[in-house]
Amino acid sequence: MTTLVLTHAASFGHLTPPGHPERPDRIRAIEEVLTGDRFRNLTRGEAPEGSLDSVALCHNEHYIGELRHLSPTDGLVYLDSDTSMSPGTWEAAMRGVGGAIAATEAVITGDASNAFVATRPPGHHAETGRAMGFCLFDQAAIAARHAQRKHGIDRVAVVDFDVHHGNGTQDIFWADRSVMYCSTHQMPLFPGSGAISERGDHDTIVNAPLASGDGGAKFRSAFDNLILPRLEKFAPELLVISAGFDAHSRDPLANLNLSASDFGWVTRKLMDIADATAGGRIVSVLEGGYDLKGLQDSVAAHVAALMGA
Repeated sequence: MTTLVLTHAASFGHLTPPGHPERPDRIRAIEEVLTGDRFRNLTRGEAPEGSLDSVALCHNEHYIGELRHLSPTDGLVYLDSDTSMSPGTWEAAMRGVGGAIAATEAVITGDASNAFVATRPPGHHAETGRAMGFCLFDQAAIAARHAQRKHGIDRVAVVDFDVHHGNGTQDIFWADRSVMYCSTHQMPLFPGSGAISERGDHDTIVNAPLASGDGGAKFRSAFDNLILPRLEKFAPELLVISAGFDAHSRDPLANLNLSASDFGWVTRKLMDIADATAGGRIVSVLEGGYDLKGLQDSVAAHVAALMGA
């Protein structure tokens, strides 16, 4: 099994205010843990720069142009109270898009069995025309749409286990019967969406909210009883993971109590679905995860599972 990991130094150029949880050290922590001997067989590469045409698969032209116009030459520009741009942010975001596209290409063409894209900023809160929650472009959604538009894949599933609901991905695919979006997340919590009653125009939105304090047992039950049966029935031909690790018990932004082993478990369960219906094809993109030790442990479990460990 060949697992591809894509990163890029541009991720360090996206600067956030002092004390902001979404910081360059997140990528340093991931790169450090993936240098371990158990990961020596990974295929590694650099995320290329994405195209504006790729971004436009999921975001409107006015929004893309506005972000490009707002991109600063020095200092920070605030898009909202949580989300900002520095001089390096535009390239970082475009490398995130390019990494998601390149990973999708590698998996669909058979150059890799699966892939993990470790870039920042994250993406799943970005709606078609609005940045929010640290996110500018929804890389997971763009990867799904690219696979459909370029390769004619009929059914794609996007599975999101970040502790925050991916309102952007839900927004993008709300009326699309060809993409299933599944999410576990803490509720109530930012951004306030993700109720189980939110099901989309074609019943292809599957939300499994968890309560503050829930741990691995409730998380695994949500997948076993709600998400995995729906995925099996949907039979995706490609599976994209919005891989947020902020449901870890150490994370400062929420109150779920997952362990690294829970992320390894859910990765293997999703691989079983992909093996059954998608030829094993999985593309995973980094979302949240803000405690560096929790992030390292969780990414290690996730990537080891992708490698078949």
